[in-house]
Amino acid sequence: MSDVYIIGIGMSQFGKFLNRSVKDMTAEVVEEALKDSGLERENIQAAFFANASQAAVEAQYLVPGQIALRSAGFEGIPITNIENACASASTALNSACAFVQSGQGDIALAIGTDKMNSTDRARSFAVFDGGWDVHTADESIARLQAMSKDLPLPPEAEDNGGQRSVFMDVYASLARNHMNAFGITQAQIAAACAKNHTHSQYNPKAQYQNKMTVEEVLRDRPVAWPLTLAMCAPISDGAAAAIVVSEEKARQIGMGRAVRIAASVLRSGTNRKHDEFNKQITHLAANAAYEKAGLSPKDMDVAEVHDATAFAELLQVEALGFCEFGEGGRLSEEGHTTVGGRIPVNPSGGLESRGHPIGATGLAQVYELVTQLRGEAGPRQVEGARTAIAENGGGFLGYEEAAACITILQKN
Repeated sequence: MSDVYIIGIGMSQFGKFLNRSVKDMTAEVVEEALKDSGLERENIQAAFFANASQAAVEAQYLVPGQIALRSAGFEGIPITNIENACASASTALNSACAFVQSGQGDIALAIGTDKMNSTDRARSFAVFDGGWDVHTADESIARLQAMSKDLPLPPEAEDNGGQRSVFMDVYASLARNHMNAFGITQAQIAAACAKNHTHSQYNPKAQYQNKMTVEEVLRDRPVAWPLTLAMCAPISDGAAAAIVVSEEKARQIGMGRAVRIAASVLRSGTNRKHDEFNKQITHLAANAAYEKAGLSPKDMDVAEVHDATAFAELLQVEALGFCEFGEGGRLSEEGHTTVGGRIPVNPSGGLESRGHPIGATGLAQVYELVTQLRGEAGPRQVEGARTAIAENGGGFLGYEEAAACITILQKN
């Protein structure tokens, strides 16, 4: 397989934008990616459009990519719609890589756009209802709760937290399992959250740009113990895009700001036991990506991980091999994942602070990492970054994500 490169990137502001449409956010990031690459619309040979919420929020089924991209000036080319839960955008990038590597063409667009906010909040929350097996929901809840049945809970754990995505309860159960198995603490989870809010104050495209302390995170409104509101990703609108090209085309255009995709690995989960952490989906996918790239966790300079909650970051730094299983809380608490630390994680602010329009998130991670590898991240820049990894998971099945994609990028 020949090498493939990201030659152009684009990303919108993430946030709550009731007056914005999927069409105009798509047009914005396409225009930015084209300008960044030096290419024109007619150079794009195929597009892979990720979206996960429009069917639930706007009843826009089946052809969202054709509709949004025609408004952005694309006609005639193959357009493939990608829906893979929160891993949709990284799956679109994976598909764009396959298009180029297989020789079908040498320039492809990967784009993710989601508009999750609606005046009807029930529609916004309905997006999450189908992210697991709807036929076994009660059994899944009972199975998750049973993982930590012996864990003593504080009185505040009885607070129901109000309206929320079912995934916050899933993550709360996973966090309790880690507390029970390894002794991680709520304060360690809060440390990851506070770190991400600190990073996001330097990201002008982040939904939240307010610094928070560990104490402020812990005092925030409870959602599902041990998670507070600040620890949970918001409902977001936004878009992100990347243009993928062959090595030959990258050399024709100019390699100066091109970033090589060293690995893109997409996996589904397995039917494992809840305490078989070494069989966790992102751990297996990361190991496959490291092998494909000829690299190891020690070679990574910066990471973006799927912190739909702050606990998820602790879980994923373990899965990516940055520490042993059960040591993610300590890694965060001791500052190793902060910009300037041993392995900076989520310099963008992560999903908790940058925002989480679920069909765009994977490409937002790639946008951040390309920016880092180009040395263009400003106050949140990771000094000397040359190799980066993104972990993007989606849905839930058994004890883990239903889908996960790992992307490893290298500075040219």
